Amino acid sequence: MSTHDLYVAAAYAATVFVLAGLVGWILLDRRARRKELAELEAAGIRRRSDRAGAAES
Repeated sequence: MSTHDLYVAAAYAATVFVLAGLVGWILLDRRARRKELAELEAAGIRRRSDRAGAAES
């Protein structure tokens, strides 16, 4: 394996590592936002786009 091949392999490995980190971060953030939204809805706070809630206001 030449130096160039090692460089390319390292670049691909770094890219895969960064993308995996971003996907993990997005999934963790998604879980946190869903939990936060469920807590707000349980407290009676509704979304502005909720048509039933808009009619009550």
